[in-house]
Amino acid sequence: MALWARQVSCWRCLLQTARAAEFPRRLRICSGTAQACRGFASLALLPSRNDVFPWRLQAYRHVSAGSCSPPDSAKDGSFSSPESNLPSPVKQEQAKAETLPDLNAKILYEDWDDIPSSSALEEISEEEAVQIIAEPLLPLRSSTLRDYVDHSETLAKLVNLGVDLSQVEKRQKAGQLLLTLDFEKDIRKILLFLKDVGVEDNQLGPFLTKNPYILAEDVEALETRVAYLKSKKFGKAEIAQMVSRAPYLLLFSVERLDNRLGFFKNELGFSVKKTKDLVIRLPRLLTGKLEPVKENLQVCQIELGFQHNEIQQIVFKTPKILTASKKRLKQTFDYLHNIMGIPHHMLTRFPQVFNSKLLRIKERHMFLTFLGRAQYDPAQPSYISLDQLVSLPDEVFCTEIAKASIQDFEKFLKTL
Repeated sequence: MALWARQVSCWRCLLQTARAAEFPRRLRICSGTAQACRGFASLALLPSRNDVFPWRLQAYRHVSAGSCSPPDSAKDGSFSSPESNLPSPVKQEQAKAETLPDLNAKILYEDWDDIPSSSALEEISEEEAVQIIAEPLLPLRSSTLRDYVDHSETLAKLVNLGVDLSQVEKRQKAGQLLLTLDFEKDIRKILLFLKDVGVEDNQLGPFLTKNPYILAEDVEALETRVAYLKSKKFGKAEIAQMVSRAPYLLLFSVERLDNRLGFFKNELGFSVKKTKDLVIRLPRLLTGKLEPVKENLQVCQIELGFQHNEIQQIVFKTPKILTASKKRLKQTFDYLHNIMGIPHHMLTRFPQVFNSKLLRIKERHMFLTFLGRAQYDPAQPSYISLDQLVSLPDEVFCTEIAKASIQDFEKFLKTL
């Protein structure tokens, strides 16, 4: 029974050693009787049923159930080598284990050998130093896109296309937008779309200068808006003209475009054909604000005294009157009607006079008055139409209308 207990103790000691992550070469030496150690050795050399203790153990010691202390030979100073007590099979396995190469480490060292050694303090020749070109640093923040053109292929290609970056950067967040786009991935498809719509090649640069935001739009959404205009019987040439003259047109959704067309049709009482003609000649009516348009219509009716049918004629002939300055509109009407004596029906017949500069109207009317030729009644001789008054160049106006020389007109202007 005592022998069995000593053997169990030895098995427990060996089990603790086998569980360690790395088997130490400095073996623990346990004291005990020689008979017990020989008994344990005979058990350790036999493989267990479950191969708990492999034959590849590098070393072991005679152990017993006693306290772990040096044996008698160690006390006498004659300590023997641990390997000398190992059986021959174990010694052979130990030799194999010690000579087993580490393949991973070998490959790793070979990779390290392929990397050329370099150092920031390594000396170089003057020829090599001259060949080093320091790239300019990209500014983290800048108020102009000019600082990024040399670093951005997209900006460089846009400049070659005719885009004025100095104007683009004035528009809110337009500069940041261009810096995030890739020419081949994001911009090329928009350019191809605009060409399909009818925008000329030489107009692509000016178009993107006025409306860089179209580069962030989805092509399918743009095609849907063009398809809506076609469904309203706008021809391809008319759509191309509208898009070129009003670059923001295609940023509007189909619903918004439909509401704008309905507003002008209902507010002015136009037919579908007249409404189309109106927005073709002034497409920015579809993109601008509606408040100035409503205010100008009220000014024409309430303050200037035009009838509804007269307003229709004025707007259809001169659509710009809907977007003109209210102050300028009232000042021009006051001079034409109250100073020159032009009645409402004559202003309705020649509404383009409202697009002329008031100073030009004043100078020519005063010169004709000075010459005694200021006659605007078609029923009277020497009648001068409002169209002739404001549309002709100075030379033609002086010779054909005022019957005077351009020098006389210039001298007269100096007296004012």
